[in-house]
Amino acid sequence: MSRLAAALQDLRALDSLALRETALARRDPRAKLAVTLCFIVTVLSFGRYQVAALLPLALFPAVLSAQAQVPGRVLRRTLWLASPFALMVGLANPWFDRTPMLALGGIELGAGWVSFGSILLRVTLTVSATVVLLGSTGMHALCVGLSRLGVPRVFTAQLLFLQRYVHVLAEEALRISTAHRLRAAPGRRLPLSLYASLMGQLLLRAFDRAARVHQAMLARGFDGELRIVEDWRWQRADTLFVGLWCGYFALARAVDLPLALGRLITNVWA
Repeated sequence: MSRLAAALQDLRALDSLALRETALARRDPRAKLAVTLCFIVTVLSFGRYQVAALLPLALFPAVLSAQAQVPGRVLRRTLWLASPFALMVGLANPWFDRTPMLALGGIELGAGWVSFGSILLRVTLTVSATVVLLGSTGMHALCVGLSRLGVPRVFTAQLLFLQRYVHVLAEEALRISTAHRLRAAPGRRLPLSLYASLMGQLLLRAFDRAARVHQAMLARGFDGELRIVEDWRWQRADTLFVGLWCGYFALARAVDLPLALGRLITNVWA
């Protein structure tokens, strides 16, 4: 299977995961949105040299991925796709910030390496939480939840169409890639000189298909309003879900839990 086909399969897997009846799927999308947003804000609020203090927050995506039954393969592939952006942002830190900060096993690490590790950990936590949110809710339900939370309808509709258009673009790219592989010699890669031409063909074909999809939506009575079959009602379990997780985030932000645990163990064994 090609990388493009694997990426498209993962996109479809997230949509199919949202249709399953899991413990997390029963929670109101607004509750999951609020908790995930609070989690991301908490992760971003830590200092750039704090690494150990971020580790307790890994409990959130770990517990929710188990409740949503999100396969580890989907999480790993998504993190692999996001890793180049994290590397581009933080890889220069070790060269620009060489102030000695800590020593591990006799090896002295500069502040740049610590901040680089913090960036990688932040990306891992936030991307994992976002994937779990999509896999347990679905893009359509998320957009409806955003609309009910007061987000303008134009923004939520465009966000939903963007997600659908990514599928369209990926499918057209896969068709072009398959056609080239069937017609080219075995093992021969696509020449660099053809990329510009194929990108133009890809955009034209994807635009034409998107126009047909839009005409089909208008023919079925689409008026710009996002609707969902389920009747959401905020329950006591949703309030408990939001309160417990937001309280845990506040605790992890206010108290350095690994440091406090280390001091407790040291005092017990002293």
